[in-house]
Amino acid sequence: MKRLMTFTTLAASLMGTTAMAADDVTLQLQWVTQAQFAGYYVALEKGFYDAEDLNVTILPGGPDIAPPQVLAGGGADIMLNWMPSALAAREKGLPVVNIAQPFVSSGLMLTCWKDTGIESVEDFAGKTIGVWFFGNEYPFLSWMSQVGISTDGGEDGVTVLKQGFNVDPLLNREADCISTMTYNEYGQVLDAGVDPDELITFKYEDQGVATLEDGIYALEENLEDPEFVDKMTRFVRASMEGWRYAEENVDEAAAIIIEYDETGAQSEAAQARMMGEIAKLTQGSTGALDIEAYERTVATLLAGGSDPVISAEPEGAYTTVITDAAFE
Repeated sequence: MKRLMTFTTLAASLMGTTAMAADDVTLQLQWVTQAQFAGYYVALEKGFYDAEDLNVTILPGGPDIAPPQVLAGGGADIMLNWMPSALAAREKGLPVVNIAQPFVSSGLMLTCWKDTGIESVEDFAGKTIGVWFFGNEYPFLSWMSQVGISTDGGEDGVTVLKQGFNVDPLLNREADCISTMTYNEYGQVLDAGVDPDELITFKYEDQGVATLEDGIYALEENLEDPEFVDKMTRFVRASMEGWRYAEENVDEAAAIIIEYDETGAQSEAAQARMMGEIAKLTQGSTGALDIEAYERTVATLLAGGSDPVISAEPEGAYTTVITDAAFE
């Protein structure tokens, strides 16, 4: 009888464990582990995902990783992506949907040498400009199309240099301007010994062509599953708790990033600086998509002249169901 009770107790225990198993979620980042993604790592480290009964795996990105391709191939449940890239992917047949938007402002800008004579956007003509690709090129191409500057080179156009994710083209004078983020590459240029007075910057926000960055996207078909929607609701709620904590605890957030960075190539001081700038872009966000900002992004992408980023107004490209449920 004692043996039977032991087996019965064990079976009940195993059934209870199975019933209480946390739901798995795999998140594909847009780039390598850094403070740009602090909210998710903080939520993981501080137990915010555990509290929502989630077992979250975070996949770092890199120069050869395209998040939409990972999502399409089933390698992740959700991805982080800039909206231009996501909407372009959707128009090409990958039905991605924005389910939350932690970043409310854009950190994208061009950083140029002053001594090239660049003082305004019109001075880009005849210059070489470094541009990130893998979906990050869309805001720049749309911007140039709107101001009527060709990206095919020549005296009246810009020569587009396919920029790696570093600042070498500017430092080596291979480019007159390069793409930088307020929270990352601009600081790298300064760290290389360049005086800010030697530079002129053009923030996409100031030019009226800023598009939404770092949104959370899922496949449309998965959002038809109530269990998946419930899982995403809990994920978004925990992630935003992570973002609020990171904003208020910059140094701790930087230390957490360093702990999860397997490359060992980043300093805690650099990550703290980055986190301070990132906080300016997420500050006040509830994770809910600002519909006006969405419409402004779409308008910018459509205003691309003969070669717009997207050719038609997207339908079904976002949902507020998850953020509504997460913070009701």
